[in-house]
Amino acid sequence: MGMVTCLGSGLDANWEAVTRGRSGIAKITLFDASLFACQIAGEVKDNFDPQKYIPVKEFRRLDRFQQFGLVAAGECIHHAALEYPPANPYRCGVIVGSGIGGLATIERGVEVLRQRGPRHAPPLMITMAVINLCSGLIAIRYGFKGHNTGVVNACSSGTSALGEAFRLVREGRLDVALAGGAEAVVTPLSVAGFGAIRALSTRNDDPTKASRPFDAERDGFVLAEGAGMLLLESFDHARSRGARIYAEIVGYGATDDAFHMVMPDSTGDGAYWAMKLAVEEAGIDPSDIDYINAHGTSTSLNDKIETLAIKRLLGNHAYKVAISSTKSMTGHLIGAAGAVEAIYSIMTINKGLIPPTINLENPDPECDLDYTPNKAARKNVEVAISNSFAFGGQNACLVFKGVA
Repeated sequence: MGMVTCLGSGLDANWEAVTRGRSGIAKITLFDASLFACQIAGEVKDNFDPQKYIPVKEFRRLDRFQQFGLVAAGECIHHAALEYPPANPYRCGVIVGSGIGGLATIERGVEVLRQRGPRHAPPLMITMAVINLCSGLIAIRYGFKGHNTGVVNACSSGTSALGEAFRLVREGRLDVALAGGAEAVVTPLSVAGFGAIRALSTRNDDPTKASRPFDAERDGFVLAEGAGMLLLESFDHARSRGARIYAEIVGYGATDDAFHMVMPDSTGDGAYWAMKLAVEEAGIDPSDIDYINAHGTSTSLNDKIETLAIKRLLGNHAYKVAISSTKSMTGHLIGAAGAVEAIYSIMTINKGLIPPTINLENPDPECDLDYTPNKAARKNVEVAISNSFAFGGQNACLVFKGVA
């Protein structure tokens, strides 16, 4: 596993921060946001050293989302102790999700076009902007010549990428899949656009308190950037090279609300079925679930409807399962969110420690489950699920299980 978020660069730094309940949300510094309704975000700052995994010359040719993706992939390969290029490169693939891709590059390209004309268009603008180039660049770096896909599924992109990678490995089409998500959406156009549909928190005077899932005073999510990458292997391949196995993916469910462009179905039906399908594929009973990393965006509708869907799936067990929204600390990484939260879910299984939902000070009466408020909790976790729900009603859920 490898990751980059506003909480820091690297798996260890992120896990320490998220279990301590530290927020990475702050005032935007990547551009002048003084005229924007929302002036806060989860920017990557601390300990981000791209040169550890990306040569300087290449670094300058990459969009920020690609930089995050390559750094997280580099840590992932290092963490997995995987030798590269692989002996059989066509058995190794890359699947990376991103909701928007190189938006900053597109914004800069439009300005150059308007001010200087088409002859001065940046020559690498297209390669820096398109979403599939993140997975393509990772494949080039590590010599993975198998199935390669860029997944675009809004806020479910990272989870969808992992789910598709899981299927490819399980079906025997790949031995190894490097999968996850990368996003860099803290840009003027993105903040203005999400702000225009009133999706973002405007708690500018107190940034660390802005993302508050399941709290009655929540007023929207906080945009964030970063990447999360995981190395998926068949059991036989991992065992043959003596790899440490952190968890097993046992189920993946994907559905669509078919309801509205941005609002979730008020019945929670799509979210429920995504979880139900994942649990059924895992071959477990809903009562076996110990932990849920909730989508938990800190928007009014999402948090209530996710709670409703969890209750429908789990029945009375819903009040016994540990739940948390790590977005309360990381903000919402859009296409990278699901991959980052999958890593936190796996770490929860390995460490027996539930990350908190911070800023949960005045619980919404309609959100009445155990969201691990404000402080991490010790718990033995054998089965964890991670939820992602996106604009367009695209829902995705992964089930993880501990490995003895």
